[in-house]
Amino acid sequence: MPNKISLENDYPDITKSEELYKRALGLIPSVTQTLAKGPTQYVNGASPKYLIKGKGSHVWDVDGNEYIDYNMGIGPLSLGYAYPKVDEAIKKQLESGITFSLMHPLEVEVAELIREIIPNAEAVRYSKTGADVTSAAIRLARAYTGRNKILCCGYHGWHDWYISVTARNKGIPSAVQDLTYTFNYNDIDSVKNSLDADTAAVILEPVVFHEPKDNFLHKLAELCKQNGTILIFDEMWTGFRMALGGAQEYFNITPDLATYSKAVANGMPISILTGRKEIMNLLDEDVFFYTTFGGEALSLAAVKATIETLKENNVPKYLNDMGKKLKDGYNEIASKLKMNYTKAIGYNWRSLITFDPAAADPLLQKSLVQQEMIKRGILWQGFHNMSFSHTQEDIDYTLKVYDEVLPILKNAVDNNNIKNLLRGEPVQPVFRKVDNFNVKPIKK
Repeated sequence: MPNKISLENDYPDITKSEELYKRALGLIPSVTQTLAKGPTQYVNGASPKYLIKGKGSHVWDVDGNEYIDYNMGIGPLSLGYAYPKVDEAIKKQLESGITFSLMHPLEVEVAELIREIIPNAEAVRYSKTGADVTSAAIRLARAYTGRNKILCCGYHGWHDWYISVTARNKGIPSAVQDLTYTFNYNDIDSVKNSLDADTAAVILEPVVFHEPKDNFLHKLAELCKQNGTILIFDEMWTGFRMALGGAQEYFNITPDLATYSKAVANGMPISILTGRKEIMNLLDEDVFFYTTFGGEALSLAAVKATIETLKENNVPKYLNDMGKKLKDGYNEIASKLKMNYTKAIGYNWRSLITFDPAAADPLLQKSLVQQEMIKRGILWQGFHNMSFSHTQEDIDYTLKVYDEVLPILKNAVDNNNIKNLLRGEPVQPVFRKVDNFNVKPIKK
């Protein structure tokens, strides 16, 4: 029988997942459309590979095994799977149509909603993926300033201007690679040493897991202002989660441009660019940024319903409160076991489990915990991506699982036999954590 959410489970039967995986090999390069969803990020051979259903905070794989999900579609599901109000809005719009030959009223209605929420949203444009709007923001910054160079910090998608700073930069002309550099988060000197008269934009995720220190974000904003450089907040994760108005609202900083996706449509594909009108007005005639599906109505209907739900229920507070219980609970269990080599860090709405390499290979530690979490009915990738559908019951059960799994890790670390306990290939590194991610230009 398929596994349920239970401490008594055996390791899940993943026969159908493996069959689909074999069919994908050689047909779909890397077998996945999203790196974080692919087999390299799970214990390959012991973990499910294909999900077929989601409801609330729970998902079911193709073999029928049930899990509590703390990935939530790698971010988009701020409310949860199949959230009724959003699904009803999508279904209602579907009866009238999806994509039209002229503009749709939802384009205006949603833009007005966003303007009320996002501090810098003097103007609003839509697209489909995060990479679309971050690239549009970069083009706008270059057009507005007449400059070329970009400084970035975080992950900003697959387009040439950004991915050139990683090891996966084949196919990108050297002339493009020479225009983008990175700086270190919480290191204002790394920005000062990189800013020059040709720096068009500084783009960063306002937070990933670490908090800004020593007024870092405010100092960064002031530096950009002094240098005539456009400040861009990539709010794919912070938007509509950290606060309804994202990091802009939370930190009381108004960037020149900002980009959003993930949480705003509860799983439907849409991305949003907001910014100062004098910059955004370049999109009228000077800067080209158009796409056939930018005004697709199902996603806009989902945005409207999602934003209304986020507002009515103060969802950011809920994510923070429930995430705090989970993060603090994990740390209490690790402390009780004297496991000072693992800790939950970051903001409550999206915390990260860390593993100290001094104890053992962090990826092996993560792999063993993941394998044992999945056995007990929790789809786990080392994060707590909270949604409005995660219940107190989910939190209580998850902490019971940690209470069982962390002693397994402790025993394996003490006896130096983590690898022997793995039932498949361990988790592999994500490229942005291991490559030359802190390359700074030399001032001339």
